Amino acid sequence: QLHTEPSAELRDLPREFFAVDPTSVCQTPNTEALYRCRKCRRALFRSSSIVSHAEGSGPTAFAHKRVTDSAQLRGDGRDKCTSYFTEPVQWMEPALLGVMEGQLLCPKCTSKLGSFSWRGEQCSCGRWVTPAFQIHKSRVDEVRTLPVGNFQTAQT
Repeated sequence: QLHTEPSAELRDLPREFFAVDPTSVCQTPNTEALYRCRKCRRALFRSSSIVSHAEGSGPTAFAHKRVTDSAQLRGDGRDKCTSYFTEPVQWMEPALLGVMEGQLLCPKCTSKLGSFSWRGEQCSCGRWVTPAFQIHKSRVDEVRTLPVGNFQTAQT
């Protein structure tokens, strides 16, 4: 019942709680990376919205799932975190209000980007992140602006 009943605290979150939607700010040259939906290219969040976490103990943190192969437990040097954990962004608001957990869908094409849980979720590196607004790295593209020559931005 706790999982299905809308929570009164989650119905009315203050506007300041949400990071600014990157599509609503003017496009100025920025050193920040922008993350877009891989399917429709809609801007979703900036690198400043990513919540960093200390790396967990990897597959050994999932012992309750009976990972027994010692080769799996050692790790192979690949990037252990397969998701970005972000602060909530304005486009997420309709999905977040009144529920404790659910899917995060692209606001333009509705493809699944990840999930959220106010109770938290475990990262693939083994670290528990609370609250969790998890976007899978395989569902987004990172876009960085590169400086071109000695051009200066026009000031108006």
